[in-house]
Amino acid sequence: MLNQPTFDKLCAMRMRGMAEALQQQMQEPDIHQLSFEERFGLLIDRQWDWRQNRALERRLRNARLQGTACVEDIDYRTPRGLDRAVVRSLTQQSAWVEAHQNLFLLGPTGIGKTWLVRAIAQKACRDGHTALFLKAAEMFRDLATARADGSHSKLLHGMSRVDVLVVDDFCMAPLTEAERRDILEICDARYQAHSTLLTSQLPVASWHAQIGDPTVADSILDRLVHNAHRIELQGESMRKRRGQKGGKENV
Repeated sequence: MLNQPTFDKLCAMRMRGMAEALQQQMQEPDIHQLSFEERFGLLIDRQWDWRQNRALERRLRNARLQGTACVEDIDYRTPRGLDRAVVRSLTQQSAWVEAHQNLFLLGPTGIGKTWLVRAIAQKACRDGHTALFLKAAEMFRDLATARADGSHSKLLHGMSRVDVLVVDDFCMAPLTEAERRDILEICDARYQAHSTLLTSQLPVASWHAQIGDPTVADSILDRLVHNAHRIELQGESMRKRRGQKGGKENV
C-alpha cells in the first residue's frame, strides 16, 4: 500500500497525477516485472497527461464557449458553401492562430456561424491556445460597465492578450463613439500578435459604414481585414431545417 505521507506530499506539490499513478502501480501484482526506469517513466507520463488535461479544462472554461461544438462534428453535407479542405487547413494545429491571422465567418442568420466559431475556437484551445467567446453586444456592455466602475483598462487588456478573441454578430448595429474607440484599441493591441475570429450577417464591405467615423473605420479595418481568411456561407437556415426534421444535428 502506498505510504500515505508520500501521497500527501505529492498532492501538496500539485503532482496528483503522479500520486494516483503510483497508487495504481502499488495495486498491480506484476508491476515489479518493470524496471525502475520504466515505472518512473509511466509516472512521469501520467503526471504530464494530468497537467495537460487540467490546462485544457482551464482554457475551455475561460473561453466561455458554451456547449460541445467541435470541428470533428461539423456538418459538410448541407450545401452552404463550407469547404472541408479550407476548414481542415485552418484547424490543422490551428495554423491560422500560430500565424496571428484573423478569420471571418459571414452569412445569414441561422446558417450555423456561431456553432462553427465555437468549434474552431475549441480546436484552438485543444492546440494549446487561449480563447474568449463574446457576443458583440455583450462585449460592449461589459466595456461600458467597466468604464463606469474603473476596471475598463483591465478588461481591455484581457481582451487584447487572449490568443483567439471571438466576437459573434460583429457590426450588427452602428457603433457609438466609445465602442469605436474600444474596438480600435483592441485591434491595435492584437494586430500581428493575436488572432480575432468574427461572425457577421453583413458582408465586410458594409462594416465601414457600421463603424461610423471614416478615419477610425479605416484604422480598424486595416488591422482586421488584410491578414484575414474569409468563409462566406449561404443557404437555408440550419435552425429551420432542424425544426422541419424535428431533431438536433451538428452544424
